[in-house]
Amino acid sequence: MTIEINNESDHQIDEQVLLRLMEYNLTELHVSADADVAIVLVDEGAMESLHVQWMDEPGPTDVLSFPMDELRPGSEDAPTPAGLLGDIVLCPAVAETQAVAAKHSTQDELILLTTHGLLHLLGFDHAEPDEEREMFGLQRELIAGFQAVERQRRA
Repeated sequence: MTIEINNESDHQIDEQVLLRLMEYNLTELHVSADADVAIVLVDEGAMESLHVQWMDEPGPTDVLSFPMDELRPGSEDAPTPAGLLGDIVLCPAVAETQAVAAKHSTQDELILLTTHGLLHLLGFDHAEPDEEREMFGLQRELIAGFQAVERQRRA
C-alpha cells in the first residue's frame, strides 16, 4: 500500500500520525495492500481555488476528496481490489480554526478530516440522513479505534 503525504502548507504537521491513521483505517476497511492514496496539505489560497473549481463554492474548506478508481470497502474474505483510491486534500489553517471551536487539537481535527476524506474516497456520502448516520458512525468508530491503538503505542 502506498500512502503519499505531501505538505505544501506552512503548518507543521505530524505526518507519521496521518500515515499510521491511514494504515489503520485502510486495514479496518479491508482495502487491498496494493491500493494507493495521497494526502496533500495546502494553504487557504490553494484550497479556496480547488473549492471554487470543483464544488463551485467560495472560500477555503477543510477537506476535499478526489476518488480515482471508485473503490469501495471490502471485507475480510473479499478485500477491496488493488487500485488508486485517490487524493485527500486538507487545509490545516481551516482545521486549526475548527479545532479551536471544537475544543480539541488541530491534530485531532486533521485525524477527523483525513478519516472523513477517506470515507468519501470509498463512496460514502452524507447528503441523506441515513447516509449521514452510516458515514459518521463509521467515522467515529474508526477514529475511536485509532485513538485506542495510539494510546497503547505510547504506553
